[in-house]
Amino acid sequence: MSRILVVDDDAGLRDVLRSILLRIGHEVETAVDGTEALAKAVSADYDAAVVDYQIPPPNGLDVLNRLRDMQPRCVRLLMSGTLDLPVVEDAVNRGEIARVIRKPFDSQSFISALDGAITGRAKLRDAYIGAQREGFDRQRRELEDCLSSSMLTLALQPVVRAGDSAVVGYEALLRSRHPAFDTPMALICAAESHGMLGRLADRVAECAAHILTVMPADSSLFINAHPAELADEAEVRRRFGRLAPWAGRIVIEITERADVLQITNWHDVVDFLTGAGFRIAVDDLGAGYNSLAVLAELHPAFAKVDMTIVRNIDTDMRKQRLVELLSHVARATQAQLIVEGIETQAEATVVTRLGADYLQGFLFGHPTVGLFG
Repeated sequence: MSRILVVDDDAGLRDVLRSILLRIGHEVETAVDGTEALAKAVSADYDAAVVDYQIPPPNGLDVLNRLRDMQPRCVRLLMSGTLDLPVVEDAVNRGEIARVIRKPFDSQSFISALDGAITGRAKLRDAYIGAQREGFDRQRRELEDCLSSSMLTLALQPVVRAGDSAVVGYEALLRSRHPAFDTPMALICAAESHGMLGRLADRVAECAAHILTVMPADSSLFINAHPAELADEAEVRRRFGRLAPWAGRIVIEITERADVLQITNWHDVVDFLTGAGFRIAVDDLGAGYNSLAVLAELHPAFAKVDMTIVRNIDTDMRKQRLVELLSHVARATQAQLIVEGIETQAEATVVTRLGADYLQGFLFGHPTVGLFG
């Protein structure tokens, strides 16, 4: 059974169509003009709308055009005895109507047109769902392939000391050689969709362990942790337990863009990590909505200023005042300030003057895969 909206200013035809549709099991509502039809569409959903072209304003095409935006799943049929062919063709091409029913018509032709339109829409919907499912399954296979092979790796970007630009560590940035995941975000989104963030984090930990065995012993490694990882304390203990031999050299970056403080057991997880010797960094500082709360609650060793604040900071006094403020906040919470996104010497000079402890950006090196072999 479908819910059908019939719109026509001819009371006799409205009653006939209502009777036909009720007899074959549909639920029917009627309207006498475009205004009433749109008002009904606001308060109820319809599987199909059969609308006469020549009704009091707005006319039938205008109503169906509005319905397309209001209820995209509603099948839209236009009735008329006098049609402007170019207008109708344009409406069909724009997807405003699925079928045209020419007046006069008999009950059987009307039922066939309506059933055909509804059945056609159902087939399209099933095909779309099938294609989505097939794409979802294919993506899962590709993700399995990526995570179980050597296609996932980490690129390293240096973090330098402000003032003398001496390298003190490297941020590990996710990279994939799999053709289906050509950006880190594509890989992360796929892992989120398939509930495989844990496996992705395990692969990152494996790659990090290898890097730590070959990179300079006096360098720190900054590793990004997805906020969802922190929700499973047992998995955090297992995953970072394998990195325990290098705990003093590892900084775990937690983005400030996510509402980390809403995770139920975040305090226990952070206590475990810091107790094991890992250090915490708040990433993307200034890009979220609760910078002060995150700094106050997490007690991070480092606070990383989001790169969007840094761009052209040497000529933007408002950005300079913001970084100076963040520098004072970091000092108050005993965190050292890392400013990301540095691309010019002028930017580096300004943020150093404003209180940055460490710098990161293309000026000091691009992310590089296989930096230490």
